Amino acid sequence: MTSKNKICVWYDKDAEGASRFYAETFPDSTVGKIWRAPSDFPGGKEGDVLVVEFTVCGIPCIGLNGGDTFKHSEAFSFQIATDSQEETDRYWNAIVGNGGEESACGWCKDKWGISWQITPRVLTEAMDQGGDVASRAFQAMMEMQKIDIAKIEAAVRGETR
Repeated sequence: MTSKNKICVWYDKDAEGASRFYAETFPDSTVGKIWRAPSDFPGGKEGDVLVVEFTVCGIPCIGLNGGDTFKHSEAFSFQIATDSQEETDRYWNAIVGNGGEESACGWCKDKWGISWQITPRVLTEAMDQGGDVASRAFQAMMEMQKIDIAKIEAAVRGETR
């Protein structure tokens, strides 16, 4: 990676496993260089993975195995734009089905505690319209966990389901 700026994501101890899962799940995602500890250190041993370079949908990241000092929150999330219900379902089910958990309004967490927003473009486009269309789409979204595109489209048209 040659990017001057990368997102650093803190993991307890499984940055490599997380980055491999992301690379298998999302397009334009890869695992790059892996740095290992040159000697023993507090909480780890020589040879343990310290840092992993990876990309998620083309965004350069590094995963730091920093231990359990800091916890994840929804203050940081990856937002993945989707073009169909099938794509939305695939990403949602991959994250939740691999030890993750569902949340509200298109949010879920992976098993490492990282938050994800699986957001169909139809929802973003409805919000961009503003006014009554955005209000109806927003209200429909507020009742969902995984986003149901058909319900968002019905809300945009002013239909209730």
